[in-house]
Amino acid sequence: MFLHLGENVVVPIKDIIGIFDMETTMYSSDTIQFLRMAEEDGFVERITKNTAKSFVIAEVDKKSKIYLSPISSQTLCKRTETVYYAL
Repeated sequence: MFLHLGENVVVPIKDIIGIFDMETTMYSSDTIQFLRMAEEDGFVERITKNTAKSFVIAEVDKKSKIYLSPISSQTLCKRTETVYYAL
């Protein structure tokens, strides 16, 4: 299965390492420094020009990648939940 992160970006759910809320994690200077360094090193992909509500860390082609998503972390987490129906 895939997770739609916004715009035309999808990532296999199995490749996702973590989904983080931008608003609550930005209170940590460690998170701010981590994102700044990752952007300088070219690991960050901005999905949209709008303000990011969450960021998703994934492993793509054996490399870490951070997606800044306009979709809330709660919505993204709900999208990862799979419901199986018995037939």
